[in-house]
Amino acid sequence: MLHTSFKYLEVLQPKTVVYLKSVFCLLLLSFLTSRVNVVYIDRSGERIPVKAKVGDNVLYLAHKHGIDLEGEGACEASLACSTCHVYVNSAHLDKEDDMLDMAPMLQENSRLGCQIILTPDLDGIELTLPKVTRNFYVDGHVPKPH
Repeated sequence: MLHTSFKYLEVLQPKTVVYLKSVFCLLLLSFLTSRVNVVYIDRSGERIPVKAKVGDNVLYLAHKHGIDLEGEGACEASLACSTCHVYVNSAHLDKEDDMLDMAPMLQENSRLGCQIILTPDLDGIELTLPKVTRNFYVDGHVPKPH
């Protein structure tokens, strides 16, 4: 696919094409290796800073770093539950509202962690974990990180 996206550059001078391909590849590499800072605020108010790759989602990142989410992510990020509910600081609010009507203790800044994909614009985002969550497992089972 990458090769076909360059086919329109054929009308340019060869040196220009090489330059544009190089710039594109550097930008792509920069994006893929970019890191952002994320701060989780747990139920006791403790701030947990984490370095994350651009493209990770908030739920995956919490599981990867062992942040206690008490079973959040029961649907494995398929938008079928609301157990990854987090509060996003006002500087980083977006429009993600799917499945939030099922989450307890909703607020204006409530979002689903599985749907927050980290971008460079979200550097410094702070996510507060709600005091309670709606874990659909009745036996205390905690789903494995995915």
